[in-house]
Amino acid sequence: MSTQKKGRIAFAVCGSFCTLEAALAAAQQLTEQGWELLPIMSFAAKQDTRFGTGQFWQERLEALTSHAVLDTLQAVEPLGPKKLASALAIAPCTGATLARLAAGLSDTPVTLAAKSLLRVGCPVVVGVSTNDGLGASWENMARLYQRKHYYFVPYGQDDPTHKPNSLKADFARLPAALDAALAGRQLQPVLLQNNV
Repeated sequence: MSTQKKGRIAFAVCGSFCTLEAALAAAQQLTEQGWELLPIMSFAAKQDTRFGTGQFWQERLEALTSHAVLDTLQAVEPLGPKKLASALAIAPCTGATLARLAAGLSDTPVTLAAKSLLRVGCPVVVGVSTNDGLGASWENMARLYQRKHYYFVPYGQDDPTHKPNSLKADFARLPAALDAALAGRQLQPVLLQNNV
């Protein structure tokens, strides 16, 4: 475990419940590398599902980061102007959040956190997890690729046979994607099927 502090980033989770465990493992990697994480949960991520209750995931995220979850618009708005974080990682980032980001909407804690940090030039690192990545969400991903300060965690199809349109980030690559984004570089974003 690194004892040298790297700085503080915001770490947001959305409602891709089947990938929350992998996303929290990536968050653990970041803390072990010396990052302080400010946790953010979307409205959807706080819902109860067959993968666990919203309270369960909130408690896990708070225990991992040693910070209370930011889950209101008022809580995330100051992130950029007050320089509370140097980047935002959204992992997992659902198709709904991709659509909001692409449309420039800031009506959820996650999308307002992105707006707040983008306005001061901080990178937003997207760990996509959506069942329609090769369908409706692809257009939104393409729009974000064309914008300054958006970066993607390398991703690929997670189950081409049973979910042919699904894309999922390789969350183990999130720390490297964050380091690259902070240096203004995009890692090769598209992975071969067997690399996911």
